[in-house]
Amino acid sequence: MNTKDMNTTKTDKPHIAFIGLGNMGAPMAENLLKAGYPLSVYDLSAEATERLQQAGASVADSPKDAARHAQIVISMLPAGKHVHSVYLGEGGSDGLLAELAKGTLVIDSSTIAAADARTVAEAASKLGIDFLDAPVSGGTGGAIAGTLTFIVGGEDTAFAKAEPILAVMGKNIFHAGEHGAGQVAKICNNMLLGILMAGTAEAINLGVKNGLDPKVLSDIMLQSSGRNWTLEVYNPYPQVMENVPSSNGYQGGFMSKLMQKDLNLAMQTAEDTQVETPMGAKATELYEAHAIENGDRDFSSIMARHDSSVLT
Repeated sequence: MNTKDMNTTKTDKPHIAFIGLGNMGAPMAENLLKAGYPLSVYDLSAEATERLQQAGASVADSPKDAARHAQIVISMLPAGKHVHSVYLGEGGSDGLLAELAKGTLVIDSSTIAAADARTVAEAASKLGIDFLDAPVSGGTGGAIAGTLTFIVGGEDTAFAKAEPILAVMGKNIFHAGEHGAGQVAKICNNMLLGILMAGTAEAINLGVKNGLDPKVLSDIMLQSSGRNWTLEVYNPYPQVMENVPSSNGYQGGFMSKLMQKDLNLAMQTAEDTQVETPMGAKATELYEAHAIENGDRDFSSIMARHDSSVLT
């Protein structure tokens, strides 16, 4: 066994392995520790694992090592290829699933294509392992506060087992349907979000270029039929709203390259199922162009497409 500093504190709570400690995964894992769950963690970043070790987690040398004593595995990985590699391995049969005991619950909170989630779920089912795709909404702020929204796909029995765990990290937990349903619902939501943000930025720019104050115009639209989430809590124009990325140089929040990724997943799903999404396609086009130079800025920085001075 290579796991370092295995937590030996006795508890009735199941041991959890957490794989992927990025901007979202690390605070999610920390909330599990605060709730008293024994936790072993793995990430390629030594800095990330050290942070969790200081919080009380055991650090593992590999995903398989992290899951060696776990009844539950949670992953938060960048893309479908990483989920495939971790769970199925390079050959499709030498990944983490092959090492897990029958009855282990696997919760993947990565945002990936529904087809990828279904592939892993099918492999897990053949091994007697419960698999859920459970992508999240709520950003890093929600991950830190434990108020994420989980959108879950999978069997009813697995969802019932996972719900108490998810409730530690999230406030709103939805069972969207069968395997892959969580991913489909997530990308539908984010496709709409991308469309709304691009449209809101366009409307505000039109008003500003015609002499309107951006805050006055935003207030008017908030009380009119153009009201939407971006106007309510995430205005894309600088200094209209406090404590949002647009008023902080578009730093923090949800990066444009991640919005681009989610829009591309939506377009992939639409193509696979022959569904027309012309507005989604346009939003994807806009974010692909925008992310070339602004991929690390918050997705509300699409405002710069109309007025580059907002970035200064």
